[in-house]
Amino acid sequence: MDAVRVALLREVLAGTEWLGATRRFAGALRGSVVSHGGGLLLVGTAAYEPWHLAAHLVDEAAWSGTPELAPTLVRHAARPGDPPHLAVGLGRIEAARRGETLLVVAPDGDAALLERVHGARRAGATVLALGDGDGELQAMAHEGLAVPEGAELDLDTVQHLVSAAAGEDTVSSPPRGRRRFRDRLAALADSLTAPPPTPW
Repeated sequence: MDAVRVALLREVLAGTEWLGATRRFAGALRGSVVSHGGGLLLVGTAAYEPWHLAAHLVDEAAWSGTPELAPTLVRHAARPGDPPHLAVGLGRIEAARRGETLLVVAPDGDAALLERVHGARRAGATVLALGDGDGELQAMAHEGLAVPEGAELDLDTVQHLVSAAAGEDTVSSPPRGRRRFRDRLAALADSLTAPPPTPW
């Protein structure tokens, strides 16, 4: 989903709780990786690996000049012969320490994953959870965003909103790198998709 489609989606969602919720969660994500600087680990379940979110966060990291947003995708079925960016297995979660951020995208519970996440939290990692909102994962997360079954938005759409918002620095430091162009592009997309002004 490109910047124009995200802007259109935001316009459709104006007045709902989703915009504020996804921006708050993205702010927690960005704040955690920027302030701690220890790296971002991204993991899903054995049945659901968040490839798409990983790709969008890599793009946002480049566009916003915030390299800390580029995640390490942790995979359940990683093999030693895989390319380096796809060869990181679940042992990486067990090695997570203070200063690192673990973003867990889990549409449903996974007991083995929860045990590893709990260990990472005990070791000092910041845990963020994006999932159905039920169970232990949301309880152990420092920050969570629930996407319940049957909600207006699905988990994939929410991930688009979160990744786009994570690349926007609306609170802290001045723009870095190419972010100014990206902001202008987003503002242009917002103005092009805005309803026409009301007549006098």
